[in-house]
Parts: sequence; C-alpha cells; structure tokens
Amino acid sequence: MNRTGLVIALGLALVIGLLFGVYPELDLKLAALFYDAAHKVFPLKLNAVAAVARDAAMWIAWGFALPAIAAVVVKLIRPDRPMLISGRAAIFLVATMILSAGVLTNLTFKTYWGRPRPVVVIEFSGDQQFVPWWDPRGTCARNCSFFSGEGATAFWTYAPAALAPPVWRPLAYTAATVFGVATSALRMAFGGHFFTDVAIAGLVTFFVIWLAYALIYRWAATRLTDEQVDAALTRLAWPSYRLIQRWRGRKADSAA
Repeated sequence: MNRTGLVIALGLALVIGLLFGVYPELDLKLAALFYDAAHKVFPLKLNAVAAVARDAAMWIAWGFALPAIAAVVVKLIRPDRPMLISGRAAIFLVATMILSAGVLTNLTFKTYWGRPRPVVVIEFSGDQQFVPWWDPRGTCARNCSFFSGEGATAFWTYAPAALAPPVWRPLAYTAATVFGVATSALRMAFGGHFFTDVAIAGLVTFFVIWLAYALIYRWAATRLTDEQVDAALTRLAWPSYRLIQRWRGRKADSAA
C-alpha cells in the first residue's frame, strides 16, 4: 500500500474511466465475448461448476475476514479480555470490508445507480436499455450492475495482503490481483456485470484499503497502536458488559 501502488491505481482509473466513457460500446463488445447469440444466453451462467466456483470465491474472501470479525465480536462481548489478534489488523480488515463490499457497493451505488446488468439489456435479448458506467439513469430498480459487489469482495483480499510480512507482500498482492481478476471475469461470463462494473469495483476497493492503511498504520497524525484499539473497544463495550454482569449478579472488574 505505497505511493507507487496509488499512482498506478489512479492511472488505471483515469484510463478506464475516460476510455469507456468516450467509447461505452466497449463494454458491450467485451460482454459479447461471453454471450452465445445463437442460443441467446450466457452459457457459463448455466454451468454448475462455474456456480460452485463463484460461491467458493466469496467463501474464500470472507474466510480471510472471519478471524478479524470474530476478534471484534468477542472483544465487544468480553471487553475485560485482550483482543484475540492485533487490534489494528482487526479494525483495518473489518472496516475495509464493510466500506468496500458493503456500504459503497450495496448500500450506495447498487441501490441508487440504475445501470442494468448485461443479461437484461436489449443487446443480449433483454428488455432494458444499455447505459454507460457514468450514467445513473438506467431502468434497473434494485440490485443493479454498477458496481460489482462480488468484484469488490474479491479485490478486498488486497487488505490481508497488505498485512503480510514484507518479504511475502509482493506475492500476496499478486495472488489478490489474480483472485480479483478471476472472480470478476466469472461475473462477466455469467452476464452479471460489465467490465467497467468489476474494474471500478476493484479500483474503489483499492482506494478504500490504501486510505485505511495510511490512516491506521502510516500517517503519524492518525496512526494507531494495538493498545489504543483495545482500549477504545473496551470503553465502547464496558457499559453494556457491566449491566449484563449486574443482571447476572456478578461484579465487573473496574480495573479493566
């Protein structure tokens, strides 16, 4: 998560945004590579093995997030005990997953950006009008195409990669990139997303992770320690923990 990575991501965002903004038909041409015009279907959508691979990709991504989620939940239930894993790592992983794959994707863009999915546009035997990535005025009512939630979840693996030991970090970033690209290609093959949906999902996720890493680990003004995170979660959860202990007839240790 250094400046070089940020510059590369900004460059890609500029190129992809401008290229597919000026020539939006490129999205249709790339989607057509996965479409069987003779049978009017995206064949891979009917493939059981591909469906299993899609589900497996999401399980893998959430598998990386599960230890951090468990650590935060356990800490909120038992604030008198130390974090099960690094406090900074837990907050970094949970916050970036919530923001990139949850808030920005499903609660924001996919809810209010009415871009129809490839499988429902006229060019692929659907009944809705294709719109470029920058146009939110599509006819999709809910769970729309822009941008990809599963793409964002897959590319979120950049977050655990950023926490890998320095000697393994380049390999971890490479693996996260391959995983994100493969998962995104699968979504395109299903007719679920256009190229810009998955590409922008990956870029937005990278920017969220880059900023969160800088705030928590790099910038001196905002940098946290594991002890600070542990103490903050203890203060947050202590009132409810104390009430529960009183209800159970026990006394909470005030020293905690």
